[in-house]
Amino acid sequence: MRTPFSLLADRWQPSAAMVRRAALAALVMSVVIVVTGGAVRLTSSGLGCTTWPRCTAESLTPTPAMGVNGVIEFTNRMLTYVLCAAIGWAILAARCHRPWRRGLTRLGWAQFWLTMSNAVIGGITVLTGLNPYIVAVHMVSAMLLLAVALLMWERSKEGDGAPQQLVSQPLMRLSQVMVGVIALLVLVGTMVTGAGHHPGAASHGGKPVYRIPIDYDRLVQAHADLVFLSVGLVLALVFTFAAVKAPTAARARIRELLVLLLAQGLLGFIQYFTDAPEIMVGFHMLGSALIMAAALRVPLALRTRTGGSAPDTEAAPRTLQAA
Repeated sequence: MRTPFSLLADRWQPSAAMVRRAALAALVMSVVIVVTGGAVRLTSSGLGCTTWPRCTAESLTPTPAMGVNGVIEFTNRMLTYVLCAAIGWAILAARCHRPWRRGLTRLGWAQFWLTMSNAVIGGITVLTGLNPYIVAVHMVSAMLLLAVALLMWERSKEGDGAPQQLVSQPLMRLSQVMVGVIALLVLVGTMVTGAGHHPGAASHGGKPVYRIPIDYDRLVQAHADLVFLSVGLVLALVFTFAAVKAPTAARARIRELLVLLLAQGLLGFIQYFTDAPEIMVGFHMLGSALIMAAALRVPLALRTRTGGSAPDTEAAPRTLQAA
């Protein structure tokens, strides 16, 4: 049975390079949506649109009486359509490429459904008056979208053969544990935000916006402890990768992750002792997205895929050599 996608594929066959560019565009937009979502919170525009899916009970768009907060919140909603356009391009490019890369297409559709579900979560966030737990789920869902977009981009540079591990199993497991710890670090960071200085709006229904009822300083300490654990694991991987002569890409990526973690840690400490100014919190959220992406790229550099629809311009990484 012919579908619109198969009919389009008969007339348009994008190159492997175009598939990679489309996947990268979706990845970039997934980072942008995290940052702009943070801007909504930091400008107290979380309730700039008072309901969902409309902006007000009477209007789809913000009214002049809503001021700049309504414009900021509505703009962030509209960026979801830009994100969907980027994901749509990635889906079509993967589907129409010859030979058809079904795995990439599925990753594209996964991004689409994650975006739709996160839009609903965002709506629930507004309808619940910025409940901090729902806000945290909203952020975690955005990070999951980022992870899938990154995986699609990385897979677009590989073939479709079975993955071949380039390091020993214990070292691969250690890199995966590192990713898990950094994911936990990001999760606890959402809790810090939920108990912290920026609720996202001045009030809801004439009352202060509800905050997570856990001591803020204790949450910050738990977050800092996870930072130290993450840095320790990354340092261990830096030296281990060098000792076993891990693939060059993996050694470069783990060093990049270390630099990002150290910069993010310094920013976090300054942020805490300066009472969390909005601009620094914004950079901290951007750093969280970049660190999550950088961490995920490390284990992906420890295996290779060849055969099938191998990319036409990039060589596979070299195999592990004896120390």
